[in-house]
Amino acid sequence: MIFVTGGSGLVGSFLIPALIARGHQVRALYRKTIPQLENTGEIEWLEGDIRDTGLLRTALQNVTHVFHCAGLVSYAPQDEEALQQVNVEGTATIVDACLEHPGVRLCHVSSVAALGGAQTPESVAGQKVKVLDENAKWDLGAEHPAYATSKYLGELEVWRGISEGLSAVMVNPSVILGPADWDRSSTRLFRYAYNEHAFYTPGFVNAVDVRDVVDAMLRLTFDTAISGERFILSAEAISLRELLGQAAACFGKKPPKTSVPNWAAEIIWRLEHARAMLTGARPLITKDTARAGRRAVEYRADKVQQAIDFRFRPLSETIKWCCAHLRTNPAASGAVVVS
Repeated sequence: MIFVTGGSGLVGSFLIPALIARGHQVRALYRKTIPQLENTGEIEWLEGDIRDTGLLRTALQNVTHVFHCAGLVSYAPQDEEALQQVNVEGTATIVDACLEHPGVRLCHVSSVAALGGAQTPESVAGQKVKVLDENAKWDLGAEHPAYATSKYLGELEVWRGISEGLSAVMVNPSVILGPADWDRSSTRLFRYAYNEHAFYTPGFVNAVDVRDVVDAMLRLTFDTAISGERFILSAEAISLRELLGQAAACFGKKPPKTSVPNWAAEIIWRLEHARAMLTGARPLITKDTARAGRRAVEYRADKVQQAIDFRFRPLSETIKWCCAHLRTNPAASGAVVVS
């Protein structure tokens, strides 16, 4: 039996069918609504909170492997407490439950955000780029977004489990691209392109296909005995303008052509912060999202490619695949601000 947390999320919704295709029995944790997946009748669904110790103790009965995909991605100030609860406390509860069941192997989905500080800049295509790999050190004295801090602290919980004898491997994906809910996570990028918004922010996005994330997780977990290691999963870095332009072309839409200067982005996030404080509404753009794309950072995934002889799909292929699926979604309407 395989246990999956975050069964209704982007990674979980692709991981579960892949597990069933491999012949595994799957037990999955969800909140509120059971996701509509193929062969959903073959899945044992459990509703509950990732921090429910009693629930997880029961959920891991007869389980051999755990895929911890549940996590909150948010840069909104209102979600700082929720980030701590889900990404840190939730991971700690999963680790404790695994330790209570000797022999269970854990695959933890972290993020490149947990890598922390940048290494020495390299010259890439004539531009100074900070290149990060799995050896990057977290700078305790630096200012980090609450989301990044929560993922780093979540990783510490896994390292704690490993020190106590848990067999575990961690993956650190960059922005995961896949067809999902138009209003959630990275899929909002495609909705932004679909709606023909004129503006984009300069900078680069490191991204990876959700199918590659799932494939790497399966191979690292089942096909190797690697433990106590983390692996970056990132196909390539692409400018936000290029990503949105390719998506718009796939949709038959006009691409964004007007770059938002840094000074304008600084004004916008401050105005959004003030609006959120006055009205209680969630800000459309925050300080962290306004500044995220400015950092010229490239995440190197050489380690996973060497460990399991892995090759990533080119992002151009991923973008076309996502758009082909999303074109059939009638909910592709409304305004979204890219973060």
